[in-house]
Amino acid sequence: MNVFIVHAHAEPQSFNGALTRHAQKVLSAQGHQVVVSDLYAMGWDPVSDRRNFVTRKDPTYFKQQLEELHAAESGGFVPEIKAELEKVLRCDVLIFQFPLWWFSLPAILKGWVERVFAMGTIYGRGRWFDTGVLRGKRAMLSFTTGGAETQFSEGGLSGPLEQLLFPIHHGIFRFTGFDVLPPFAAWSVAHVGEEARARYLDAYGQRLVSLETTELLRFPSFSEFDSKTLSRKPA
Repeated sequence: MNVFIVHAHAEPQSFNGALTRHAQKVLSAQGHQVVVSDLYAMGWDPVSDRRNFVTRKDPTYFKQQLEELHAAESGGFVPEIKAELEKVLRCDVLIFQFPLWWFSLPAILKGWVERVFAMGTIYGRGRWFDTGVLRGKRAMLSFTTGGAETQFSEGGLSGPLEQLLFPIHHGIFRFTGFDVLPPFAAWSVAHVGEEARARYLDAYGQRLVSLETTELLRFPSFSEFDSKTLSRKPA
């Protein structure tokens, strides 16, 4: 398989860095091709505006989706976006590696999504969810937290992890057609010792060798909803 890891941590010696290096080692040993976009090392610009394009559909008023559609038709993306688009379209598995900040993705990673997941290329023209451009591919979140696992439970202070990650799992991955794998979380990594970190690496390795067989997260099928109102059809 071709595995594409989008890595979002500014410190190479962080545990996120260790997880990405471990993923490269484990996946390569399994015979998979691994590509990593280290966003901080790349100096990735998360701001999405006219700088995304070398073409202009409407020079008087900027509407990103309109410009994305035009760029998709005319080859109008700047080189850094074109390169990332090619990585996404070529991969079989996409992994986001990041620290959970403010209950979501770091800004640099969210900005990567906003610039790279372009209308007309990654979604649009009726291609979404079950008919998404990226259907047949798998996607997974791997992240670290400052809090313990109990904090992200049904009775925990931060609420259920599934609820917290729904905008990413469903609104980014599933929306564009990905089959979504359960996330891997390294809990409270700043407060555990080396033995616990070693166990996390071992557990992550086990997840990575089963990317093709791990049971997927379940989401409603688009066919269950009315195409006009986007509300669930009567039973």
